[in-house]
Amino acid sequence: MSDSPKNDSFENDFADGEDVEAANIEKDFPEFEPTAVVRPGDDAFVDDEDAAQRAATLRRGLADYDLRDEDLDLLEASAEGPEAITYLPALPVLAIVGRPNVGKSALVNRILGRREAVVEDVPGVTRDRVSYKAEWNNRRFTVVDTGGWEPDAKGINASVAQQAEIAIELADAVLFVVDANVGATSTDEHVVRMLRKTKKPVLLAANKVDDARQEPNAAGLWSLGLGEPRPVSALHGRGVADLLDEVLRVLPEVSAVAKDEVGGPRRVAILGRPNVGKSSLLNKAAGEERVVVNELAGTTRDPVDEQVEIAGKVWRFVDTAGIRRRVRQSQGAEFYSSLRTSAALEKAEVAVVMLDVSDVISEQDVRIIDLVLESGRALVLAFNKWDLLDDDRRRYLEREIEQDLAHVAWAPRVNISARTGRHLEKLVPALEVALESWDTRIPTGKFNAFLAELTAEHPHPVRGGKQPRILFGTQAASRPPTFVLFTTEFLDPQYRRFITRRLRENYSFEGSPIQVNMRVREKRKR
Repeated sequence: MSDSPKNDSFENDFADGEDVEAANIEKDFPEFEPTAVVRPGDDAFVDDEDAAQRAATLRRGLADYDLRDEDLDLLEASAEGPEAITYLPALPVLAIVGRPNVGKSALVNRILGRREAVVEDVPGVTRDRVSYKAEWNNRRFTVVDTGGWEPDAKGINASVAQQAEIAIELADAVLFVVDANVGATSTDEHVVRMLRKTKKPVLLAANKVDDARQEPNAAGLWSLGLGEPRPVSALHGRGVADLLDEVLRVLPEVSAVAKDEVGGPRRVAILGRPNVGKSSLLNKAAGEERVVVNELAGTTRDPVDEQVEIAGKVWRFVDTAGIRRRVRQSQGAEFYSSLRTSAALEKAEVAVVMLDVSDVISEQDVRIIDLVLESGRALVLAFNKWDLLDDDRRRYLEREIEQDLAHVAWAPRVNISARTGRHLEKLVPALEVALESWDTRIPTGKFNAFLAELTAEHPHPVRGGKQPRILFGTQAASRPPTFVLFTTEFLDPQYRRFITRRLRENYSFEGSPIQVNMRVREKRKR
């Protein structure tokens, strides 16, 4: 890339970078003549029928080698197509609200039957409204955990309270949680007045009633005027089953407020350092203040997902907590936030890693990208705060991309401003390209024809008097594309990277990692 500044256009902000890793491979293998490489489209030298016959011949040749049961299962496995997009009825929504530290998140975990929401013995851990799928008596519904609501809140607490109010508006019923041992407070009475205006079914949960001796404390909550207080213990599970029976009684079969559920390969995890603009991106995509945005780093603690529409396409965006440092060095809420960020990535099909162009690309940014690569998810790089970039910083940024991001030169790059929404629609083609590559499956015949041409032009160097041969190759899986090579000896790591490089040249795989595995098999003794 040149040092001169480029025009401020999305298409030309970044030229296609040379694959530095591949260049190193050419140095490792000087006998590989660049004029003889397989180029995109060169697999046209063989038609589908010829390729299939050649693959069948190679497959029969494996009968002379000792194959294990897992080898046979792999060879016999049929290819599966990408998941179809399905539309399911909208699940009814239950919003759980209350003042800080009354045990809302603990009750959410008890309802879910697993530790999903971040819980810590300090007030104010939950900040956003966070949705979870729950099931009771064969009925599924959505539970929305909210941050503590307080009147006259300032700063970030005001945003937290606003999110709780939005959760109530977007719910079919509300579960109001009160600390039975403290009794009704003035804040609780404020919440009651707000709930009465909504005209929605409200259930009153008297939490922290851990045994029968504390049940009289719950009776004092009749004064709130919301009907019978239901004593529960989120900590021990006492009374929660009866409460859920009552919840199902007031929830409709199909939500009157929620959007239809969309299934299929459209889950997008938004990752990045704290305060890089992940929540701003989700809010702008959703067209509403979906999550709390604050200059305070680390505002998001739970993964927050939202169904959004960009340029006519529907996606499920998941905003995650910023990865501040290594998980084992994190403590308290930050530790559990890191775990949930990793879990959100595992459930996603594609990850958008956001980088702040106003700051240098750090080791932390690279570590987050490597986390995506380890997970095998498709990858899109979003360079945020592009509207704040000046010419001097742009020149340095181009050098940083060449040096620090060379190993993901195949990932689509999009330059955006999450704050203003500038060029947000450019995310759609980048996501579609990455997902298409992630789903790509190469026919076995074509793949073996590719390998035959490649090894004929560039045979593996002789090592220790032996020359490793590739007997047969197949794509074992997609999402990500995973290839298995049956070989007579171990292939050098450089040669495996060389194969990966040529796979990208021939089949693109833009936005998707590629995994090439080996199975070394010896010839059967007669």
